[in-house]
Amino acid sequence: MWKLLLVAILAINHCNAVLETDANTLVLLDNLAIRETHSIFFKSLQDRGFKLTYKLADDSGLLLSRYGEYLYKNLIIFAPSVEEFGGDISVERLAQFVDDGGNVLVAGSEKSGDALREFASECGFELDEEKAAVIDHLHYDVSDTGDHTTILTSALNLIDAASVVGSENRKADAAPLLYRGTGLIADKENPLVLKLLTAESSAYSYNPEQSVSDYPHAVGRNTLLIAALQARNNARVVFSGSLQFFADESFTMAVQYAQNGAFFKQAGNRAVAESISKWVFGESGRLRVASVRHHKVGEKNPPEQAYTITDPVVYTIAIEELVQGKWQPFKANDIQLEFVRIDPFVRTFLKQTKSGSYEARFKIPDVYGVYQFKVDYNRVGYTHLYNTTQVSVRPLEHTQYERFIPSAFPYYTSAFSMMIGVFVFSFVFLHFKEETRTGKDDKKTQ
Repeated sequence: MWKLLLVAILAINHCNAVLETDANTLVLLDNLAIRETHSIFFKSLQDRGFKLTYKLADDSGLLLSRYGEYLYKNLIIFAPSVEEFGGDISVERLAQFVDDGGNVLVAGSEKSGDALREFASECGFELDEEKAAVIDHLHYDVSDTGDHTTILTSALNLIDAASVVGSENRKADAAPLLYRGTGLIADKENPLVLKLLTAESSAYSYNPEQSVSDYPHAVGRNTLLIAALQARNNARVVFSGSLQFFADESFTMAVQYAQNGAFFKQAGNRAVAESISKWVFGESGRLRVASVRHHKVGEKNPPEQAYTITDPVVYTIAIEELVQGKWQPFKANDIQLEFVRIDPFVRTFLKQTKSGSYEARFKIPDVYGVYQFKVDYNRVGYTHLYNTTQVSVRPLEHTQYERFIPSAFPYYTSAFSMMIGVFVFSFVFLHFKEETRTGKDDKKTQ
């Protein structure tokens, strides 16, 4: 009894430790003053259950893992000017952290150091040259000092993905976003990179203290303000070219376009920043497979050995989405099921049932072999959902074939007609042969 109680206590402690590890977040800062200037953003994380550990980015005692286990699930880097990380943290370690499933939020500036530039390059982004800032001579705030680097960008320039930026933040009448920082350039050939926020078509990235002598690296809509990477293992990285975007001042100050005088009581930075932080730390846009079932129509369990060709089957999969910390049935109408051997033999949409699960009914092809039920769901803003179930399909047994096949009726007719013909021919042949012999016997008698 005591042993069982001890095991239960250890199991509970282990579960609590896992939950704490998932919420543990390391915050690397240029200086501790950033903790005060960005207090609203950090408090929003703490209110959602995150345990923040603040460290200087060049602290020699930094540890990301111990005894092969990561101490943190998430990492925030608000240290634009750091040239080299302290402790055991390096660009290579950060890349390995992402490869192992860790999430990272990074904010840079016009003075971003080599460390952030190298890490951005690892993630498929490129920071503009040092001292380069995003400039927009048409869409800037009245608080701008004259170089037009305190810009306002429309909420419509956010990515069209509610799971990333929120369903209420991307509207035509929403408050613009205040931005002061450098521009980002994304690798167009990288399908894992997401353009979360772009600048207006009149913006470009260049050093405001110099006259434009050559073509800027980032111009118009190609100027990224915030970019993201969702790795193949569903780890997430968000890179902002502006540390000021997450500052208390940007969350609370009123903004006004200098050109047309349009006034807003508050910029939309706070709502967008919180939505992005929820996405990058896995609080939104997470999917999982709760259960998978398959069986023949009219039955409840799969066959013990294999399906038979042309069997009617039912495939059911339950998919859940994490919403406000709770797993709920996921709702979509574009989830497909493939029944694959080498190539898909069947491809059909899954229909949601009243219970919330998804179902598909089809007939197994008339080709035996080893197949897979495969669901491969990959949509912007959601984790990549991939699930396969392998089954065998055998041919019909000799007792399962039809006795009479309708398409073979002409052959049946010809066979029976031949039998009848042979019978009639034999009857006629024997009859006339008997008559001939009888006639000969009569002549001999006479």
